[in-house]
Amino acid sequence: MRDPRITRRGLLAGGAAAAAGALASCAPQQAVLLDRAVPETMPEAAPPAPGGSATEPFHGVHQAGIATIPQAHAVFVGLDLLPGTGREAAVRMMRLLTDDARRLTEGRAALADTEPELATLPSRLTVTFGFGPGLFRAAGVEDRRPESIAPLPGFVIDRLETRWTGADLLLQICADDAVTVTHALRMTVKDARSFARVRWTQRGFRRSAHTMAPGTTQRNLMGQLDGTVNPQPGTPDFDRAIWVNDGPQWLRGGTTLVLRRIRMELEKWDAADRVAKEFTIGRRLDTGAPLTGQQEHDEPDFDRLNALGFPVISEYAHIRQARVADPGMRILRRVYNYDEGPTAEGHADSGLLFASYQADITRQFIPVQKRLAEGDLLNEWTTPIGSAVFAIPPGCSPNGWIGETLLS
Repeated sequence: MRDPRITRRGLLAGGAAAAAGALASCAPQQAVLLDRAVPETMPEAAPPAPGGSATEPFHGVHQAGIATIPQAHAVFVGLDLLPGTGREAAVRMMRLLTDDARRLTEGRAALADTEPELATLPSRLTVTFGFGPGLFRAAGVEDRRPESIAPLPGFVIDRLETRWTGADLLLQICADDAVTVTHALRMTVKDARSFARVRWTQRGFRRSAHTMAPGTTQRNLMGQLDGTVNPQPGTPDFDRAIWVNDGPQWLRGGTTLVLRRIRMELEKWDAADRVAKEFTIGRRLDTGAPLTGQQEHDEPDFDRLNALGFPVISEYAHIRQARVADPGMRILRRVYNYDEGPTAEGHADSGLLFASYQADITRQFIPVQKRLAEGDLLNEWTTPIGSAVFAIPPGCSPNGWIGETLLS
């Protein structure tokens, strides 16, 4: 008698019961082989690595994802409110999104999450919310919009593309695991789509967790150390530079964000020699030290001259043009690389998601950006193609929700 065989059609038609019956009717030698191949008791799953279960506090005076040590993966999502989404709808949306973020950052599934297993490893997940100019208009609170929460003035270097510019609402989702970021993105956008549509999604990355010692400055895709002079969280200078302390009452404890998408002309950068690259930046590429120093954090000597009587650090070098003497007036650069893969011609489509946090955009960001636009040698190799501005509300209590100081 011919031995019965399990077929794909049989499995689909008969389900598990049919499969079990077919297995039971196998020849004895086949049964032995099957018994050896599939043990009765499967081994227990390995416990998650410590980093996978790590969490960042969601509640507090400030939103997480700003002073937080940057995670390896990020996605920035810009949404536009649907027509007719007024203040009452905006309140419902922010209550819902806050609940999603609260649960997911704690390693718990969001409500109606059909894949709750994907939420169990938060990997230092943070979800940060920002309000663009359009939200203030739609919610009928235009009179409470800070003056600097408006499109930036035009800069001569800008080549802004509509698909990367502006938005009413920002979701900034960061974690040390890409699966965690993707799941949180899906859960939050799914709950937001009754109120808003996605305008753009921008994914970024840094060095993976544990590949570098804590506190090491990251490199961008041009090979430069990026963020050497950032203010340090927990210091008075940081608090003065980043958190809103004397602005609108509803924004106290919050901050502002300028998100710039900056394309890197990597083929042109490759054609420059190392001397030209370091002259452009004003720092050595290997150590990040200023051209007048030995270590990354050495103070640049802008007065030092070379043998020909010219400044060692050019007056148009990036570090000179970006210089802010007062630490309390600096910006927090929380940057991520992006890479969309090569074009059909094999050229890189890569760059930087430049996230700049500061207490006041007009007082801090715009003067620096104006200098850079007019005199930075690095402009030869970089092009801003996207720009958006957001007010970042303060954090909330366990019983509160993000945005309640503005909308409630």
